[in-house]
Order: sequence, then C-alpha cells, then structure tokens
Amino acid sequence: MVANRHIVSTLEADGENGGLLTVELREEILPEPTEHQVLIRIEAAPINPSDLGLLFGPADLATADYTPGKIVATMPPGAVRAMQARLGQALPVGNEGAGTVVAAGDSAEAQALLGKVVAVIPGAMYAQYRLVDARTCFVLPDSTSAEQGAAAFVNPLTALSFVEAMHREGHKALVHTAAASNLGQMLVRICKADGIPLVNIVRSPAQVALLKGIGAEYVIDSSAETFQADLFAALDATGATLGFDAIGGGKLAGQILGTMEQVASKHATFSRYGSDTFKKIYTYGMLDTSPTVINRTFGFAFSFSGFLLFPFLQQIGSEAAEKLRQRVREELTTTFASSYKARVTLEEALTREAAMAYNTRATGAKYLITPHA
Repeated sequence: MVANRHIVSTLEADGENGGLLTVELREEILPEPTEHQVLIRIEAAPINPSDLGLLFGPADLATADYTPGKIVATMPPGAVRAMQARLGQALPVGNEGAGTVVAAGDSAEAQALLGKVVAVIPGAMYAQYRLVDARTCFVLPDSTSAEQGAAAFVNPLTALSFVEAMHREGHKALVHTAAASNLGQMLVRICKADGIPLVNIVRSPAQVALLKGIGAEYVIDSSAETFQADLFAALDATGATLGFDAIGGGKLAGQILGTMEQVASKHATFSRYGSDTFKKIYTYGMLDTSPTVINRTFGFAFSFSGFLLFPFLQQIGSEAAEKLRQRVREELTTTFASSYKARVTLEEALTREAAMAYNTRATGAKYLITPHA
C-alpha cells in the first residue's frame, strides 16, 4: 500500500447564496496493484481548460479563502442549479499526465511496464500516485521525459481530430479560434505538414507574430479594426467551410458563419434561402462563458454543433483512433510539444497567486503540476 496526496473539488449548496466550492489536498491509501493494474508515480500533469471546469468552474477565486492546501470559494446560484448532480461529491481532478511505473500486478502486460515512463488519461491525475489499468498506458519513447509526455492526449488528439473530421465531412480547409494556444500551435504544425489551408483567429498583434513565427499563413487579429475584411479575405482565399471555436460565448462563431456565407454568395447566384454551400462550426471550449449569439445571416445550409474528443474517437473506430495516437507517439517532441509558463507542486497549485494565474486561461499561461518536485 502507498500513501497518496491528491486534489479534490467539492461543491456544496449554500441556500440562497448559491454554493461553496472547496478545492483541497486530501490523503488516501492506495492498495497494491493486482492483475492488469500498475501503480504510477506521477511526475507531471498539465492544467488544461477542460480541467479548470471541474476544478473551479465559475467560482469566484478573487474573493476566495486561501489556506495551505485548500481553497474555499463562492459559486453563483445559477451554476449550483446547473450542477446539482455533483453536489456533495469530492471529485478528483486532472485528466492526463505522465510518470514512472513503480509497481505492477501479476499479468504480463502489467509486469512489462515496470520502470517504464508512461502517459495516461484516467482522470484524478493531480496526485502523487495513480493506480490504472496497464492496457490504457501510453509508453513514452526512449529518452522522452514525463514532462514531455504529460500532455500527450488532450491537445494532440484534439488537434488531429479536427483534421480527421474535416476529411470525413468533405471540407477542404479549417478555421480555428483562440489559435495561439498550445493546441492551436499544434494545429498550425499539422496543417503546414499536411498541406491543409488553416485560418487562425487570435486576439492580439503579439499572437499574430507568434503564429507567423511558426509558419502560419493566415492569421487574423479579432481586435483589429480590419478584422471583418481580413476574415473575408482569408476565407475567400482558403475556401474554409469548417470551423472549431474554443471561445464559446459571444458573437464570433456566428460572425464566422456569416462571413463564410458572404464568400459563398460571391460565387453563387442569388437565392432567398442563402447559398447551398454547407458551413459548419463546432464549439469545443468555453473561454467566454457568456451566451453564444448567433445572428442568422447565413441561410439554411449550416450547422452549429458541440465537439467532444473521446466520443469522436469512439465514432471513428479503434483502427482510425490508433493511427492518430501513433502519429502523436512519433511526433511527441516536435509537432505535439507543449510549453509551460510555470511548474507548481500540488500545494502551490492551491495558492492564490497560482490559481488566479492559470484560471485566466490566457494563451501562454499553461501550468504544469509536478507532484514530487
């Protein structure tokens, strides 16, 4: 058995005031691995936007109470009503990470991993140790560190899935918002290597320079006065009719669809129903939690849908999904390399300074938890 410290997030109702969210370090005893199980000493786990939804959600971190290893914050009444199903549950946090297998069950698959550095995505990875099924482990290539492999799942497979969806749905080019993110930079490298036109939408001149510096051709600054004209020109040049939106709230998704329609109408005869060019936006993030505003300026040949990575991988089947994983394995330290603003221990992750920083979800503010540092 091994003693384990891990981060959990618990939401409790607080009457008319909404709720109280407690994020804290807890201790538990993990049993010895049996059969197909392995025990991993976690060495690195990234804080992704998808983790922040479970970790904090819309809790008010600015007025929260911070004590060593613990944050207590208020949660808005509307959020509490929406999350009734999680009330009272101490939910472990951290989708993915990597570390060294230090103990193994009796099966051949488990024993073969002893001493190996592996990446996994079982959840509950903001911890010192994790007990997982050996058959779910991604053995990192020789000379690849746990830190290099910590983010081997969510961002790389999501970026590859965007391209896979594009091919399967018959589109020829892509649009991506919040494109200067780690995931966005991976998508730039993928599309450059594969010869796929990609329109990148960012929010500052500095982000334009960042993506241009890694070879992106079409980079549009949404803060510029010329944004609408620049977007039209890029969509016209690429013929992009499929977009992936990380922002979620606001008008941007609808603006992209409307501009796709303007480009399509430029090359088509007039119809009261709009062009027959099919346009689609997938939303896969909520960097902006305000309502999504869609003004119908793009006829009837359109779709607005949500996108989740693991249902998509199940949909395309095990063989196709394995091809994507194999590409990640081969290009882990190049195409799919991640960079981090800072590294924090489990305890430091629950300090005011760190929590306020990584919860901004800003480009270039990605944090890595190193439980044994």
